Amino acid sequence: MKIALGAAVLAATALLTPPAAAQPHDTGLITVGTQGWQVQSSAVATDSPEQISNPAYRTTNWLRVRPDDAGAPGTELNALVQNGQCPDVFYSDNMRKCFGYMDKLGPVTVPRFAVPWWFRTDFTLNTAPGQNVKMTIPGVVGEADVWVDGKQVATREVVSGAYAGHTFDITGFVRPGKNSLAVKMYPNDPTKMFTLDQVDWNQFPPDNNTGIQFPIQLQLSDALTGSDAHVVQQNAADLSSSKLTAKLDVTNNADRAQAGDVSATITPPDGGKPMVVRQRVTVPAHSTKTVTFAPVTINHPRLWWPYSMGDQPLYTLSTAVAQGGKVSTTSSQTFGIRTVTTRLVGKSPQLPDGARIFAVNGKEFVFRGGGYAPDLFLRYSKSDVAHQVQLIKNMGLNGIRLEGHDMPQDFYEQMDRAGLLVLGGFLCCDAWQPETEANLTNRDFRIIHDSARTIGELERSHPSVITYGWSDNEPLPRQERESLAGFAEADFDVPIVASAEYKSTPTLGPAGEKEGPYDWVPPSYWYDTTHYDPDDPTRTNAGGSWGFASEQSAGHTVPTLDSIKRFLSPEEQAKLWQDPEYNQYHANFEPGHGGYAFGTLYTFDTALKARYGGWSDLDSYVQLAQLQNYENTRSQFEAFLDHSTDKANPATGIVYWQLNKGWPTLLWSLYNYDGDQPGAYYGAQKANKPLHALLGYDDNQVTIDNLGGATQDGLGVEAKVYDLNGTLLDDQKAGGLALRGQEVRNDVLRPKLPATGSVHFVELLLSQHGKVVDRNVYWRSTKADVVDWPSTLGNPQATMTQYADFSALQSLPPSSVRAVAKTPRPGLTQVTLTNTSDKVAFFLRADVRTGGAQVASATWDDNDITLWPGESQTLTATYDPVAAPQVSVDGFNTPAITVGA
Repeated sequence: MKIALGAAVLAATALLTPPAAAQPHDTGLITVGTQGWQVQSSAVATDSPEQISNPAYRTTNWLRVRPDDAGAPGTELNALVQNGQCPDVFYSDNMRKCFGYMDKLGPVTVPRFAVPWWFRTDFTLNTAPGQNVKMTIPGVVGEADVWVDGKQVATREVVSGAYAGHTFDITGFVRPGKNSLAVKMYPNDPTKMFTLDQVDWNQFPPDNNTGIQFPIQLQLSDALTGSDAHVVQQNAADLSSSKLTAKLDVTNNADRAQAGDVSATITPPDGGKPMVVRQRVTVPAHSTKTVTFAPVTINHPRLWWPYSMGDQPLYTLSTAVAQGGKVSTTSSQTFGIRTVTTRLVGKSPQLPDGARIFAVNGKEFVFRGGGYAPDLFLRYSKSDVAHQVQLIKNMGLNGIRLEGHDMPQDFYEQMDRAGLLVLGGFLCCDAWQPETEANLTNRDFRIIHDSARTIGELERSHPSVITYGWSDNEPLPRQERESLAGFAEADFDVPIVASAEYKSTPTLGPAGEKEGPYDWVPPSYWYDTTHYDPDDPTRTNAGGSWGFASEQSAGHTVPTLDSIKRFLSPEEQAKLWQDPEYNQYHANFEPGHGGYAFGTLYTFDTALKARYGGWSDLDSYVQLAQLQNYENTRSQFEAFLDHSTDKANPATGIVYWQLNKGWPTLLWSLYNYDGDQPGAYYGAQKANKPLHALLGYDDNQVTIDNLGGATQDGLGVEAKVYDLNGTLLDDQKAGGLALRGQEVRNDVLRPKLPATGSVHFVELLLSQHGKVVDRNVYWRSTKADVVDWPSTLGNPQATMTQYADFSALQSLPPSSVRAVAKTPRPGLTQVTLTNTSDKVAFFLRADVRTGGAQVASATWDDNDITLWPGESQTLTATYDPVAAPQVSVDGFNTPAITVGA
């Protein structure tokens, strides 16, 4: 994150307005600590703050820390891990063994981290006489005293909050040459501080993430300083034109009024002709004036779209402040021209206020995303985020949700370029969600206000960010007023939503969203549109495909065997298949099962055994778990697409809980920390193909959809029904079809499914101009999953009166496949799989390997496929090039083979 200075700058211990976004090449902007930080516990570093912040201070026994890609030193645990104090920290329960354990949300309870820690770095200034130096601290995780060169700049009374940015004038503290910054971090308590935490998503890092997650920056300037540059858009209703108004705060650092020349330049995408506006400004002594430039109108602007609906052109805003022809400060940032709107649609007993739906540039769509989690130690990696962007888009999702974990600037820039949508919002279950305002102080409300303003300033220029809101509860009245005021001051104009549940406020109106479930439910659960608890107005844990589901999933995700062996110990691996009541450290800290306890896989395993039969070892357990995860994630996304056409009770959006985790996990993820893509990933990918045919679990009808932006014609769909032996039982076709962008069409075919027998297969083939563009294979049981709805509603998992029976799959006769692989260029491998037997080859998985090891980062265009006798399919993988790539293939009833690529 690169931070420019906020508008108001007061002296050392005074509160200052939060900062705005800036770019790496801004004139005079310096990120502190790029050469490294030194970190140490105050229990070890017992010298006075005046000594520790003195440039001559020796840090011989301190921890040397490299900043991350955002330019920040990170957390206390990050410092220890960087210094080798816990090798392979995410393997098994090494983190607990190395650093201690916390089993509930609250203050730090591990003594080592229950004291303040120092974060210290040196910086060199080449300031000229009369130049001004300001320091921006864009929030800390915890609270902090800030010292520069032996003098205190600010206390923890002011520097508190993960997103409450502050700018301080430190001109009188520093000198040309070497200077030192020392930040005394007080332990994070997310139940009392407006910071961040891990809720119940993972284990708690025993330092509670105490540290500095965003870069601390300096800005050097002459008498006049420019800051808070941004563009306010007014787009025509038909998007034929866009009126752009650039704004810039100019601060006078001198003792008398100063005049200067300010300019703003808007450059079109791909280096078109720049548009320049200029203004002469006079600013009184020690004050700030907001310069609002004359609007620039662009006719027929290039619009920013989500990647599935169009391109992502980005305009550039550059500003400069000068006096007497000499430039003092500059800034540069990108922005996209787009219009975001939202409304409530439909009205039914389930949705008395309707369901929230979003539109970009007037085009409404079903939001399909997942809840994003940062690294467990808040370490930011540009390359890791780039890889996750690839994983998300390869899955076909159109966005993510950030709950209480706002990210460094590079993250949003990557989302902008990728065309991925971001649903932003505050965190649940901690200080951000107070039950009453009675215990909140004016200081608390100031932090709430400053956090909203800082968030708004950091995210307003990013077209990927389309909303911001609250989590489980709607805001309290003053909490709402302070937050909305902060957003307004930042010109943050995205729709603000009252809650992620079906709640409302008089100001914001109904949220139109709902949450849950979070543990195992059957695939057919997602197709339910009638069951809800009329006595629960929040509609929580009534998770069928109606409304906008802000967070929900069927719970635990079992990774592939390769991934499991990378992070679970042999004992934990044994427990995984032998003891469903075992509290897996890589689930979370909650033992037991039922209700909101997710530390065991008990509910998942109970369903797995009832539906698929028993298992005999880890390999057979993992193989069955892939099936159950695949069918569930596919059904969840498909159900929300299938029911998006219901006018009275529409499905408008689904946020899978969660997309990923900041460490290796068994709970709530579509892909693992190592990039591993299990059955859950490929089930979701199948449901979100750009052109897709699906089979409803509620009515057994075929629906087709076009998730792109343009009309697709020449479409045909075929539905084939097979028995377990691969014998064709039914074959139906429909052709001459066309779909508009984002169109979903129901009841295209009604295949005849067997009413007797055990398990059968249904294959859907969607073709365009005669070429198959989507292939979707279901395994269905004649014995249905039956939910006990009275016992289920209001709970995060299903209570069942009957489970489907897929145990016959374990009796599939052996099949054989041939694999022919080639690598046309490094990092791109294609493998053609052919079923060479006269039996069904069920659930075939391909992996790229090198030296026998799985290349976990490889992304496939399809996987976990089923082939009928004689049938072939070509799969394509992309990955970072490796030496001597191979492709391994194995299936549910197919022996493993490995071929060179």
